[in-house]
Amino acid sequence: MKRLFSLSPRLQAIADLVPAGARMADVGTDHGRLPVWLVQQGQIPSAVATDLRPGPLSRGKALADRWELSDRISFRLCDGLTAVSSEEAEVITITGMGGETIAEILQAAPWVKEKGCTCILQAMSGMEGLRRYLSENSFSIEREILVLEEETLYVILLAKGGEMPPLSEGEIWVGRQQPTMKMPLRGRYLEQELGRLHWAAEGLSHSQREEDKEKYVRFLQAAQEVEEMKKEWDQWQLC
Repeated sequence: MKRLFSLSPRLQAIADLVPAGARMADVGTDHGRLPVWLVQQGQIPSAVATDLRPGPLSRGKALADRWELSDRISFRLCDGLTAVSSEEAEVITITGMGGETIAEILQAAPWVKEKGCTCILQAMSGMEGLRRYLSENSFSIEREILVLEEETLYVILLAKGGEMPPLSEGEIWVGRQQPTMKMPLRGRYLEQELGRLHWAAEGLSHSQREEDKEKYVRFLQAAQEVEEMKKEWDQWQLC
């Protein structure tokens, strides 16, 4: 009997968020490890896997063939969700790419929001931009998870179409927090993002461009909020 491969901590955390029995579309599937693992485990009945690049997609197909799952996973060469219909998925995973790209994929597939699909999103960069897009385009962020893999912190968002209170500038950068949250890596994450904010503000501090001056003010506001959130979080951990 072939031994099933294991997922990385990042992919495992994403897999754990996929509801049992759901039909899934995995965008930017790369080597197809996530849908193959979920179907082989019996967590989902079928999946659609898409990718822009033929090379990784062919390797995904080969992995599905190895596990005799080709009849349950459809691999499609396309941009985002352009080759996926609204009837084929209740769960959308978009991971391993920039936040701006993820936002563009969601914008191009309005049925994801209209149908109320569960979106599991993980950006390699630009997480603040992705949160801003979701906040301003009628998505509700229902959960955030932090995962540490090889000294890199990854943020995974679970979102659905729906209204939520607008995010503040600080929350755009680090998400909302509550005292009941069980997130042991959050203190480290707050420190990391605070450092990024100070670095970004310093880089804009001497610019005379109006758009940079506006960004500078936003970054300073966000940094002040995150500092307060860090103090609040540290206090909660003592209770």
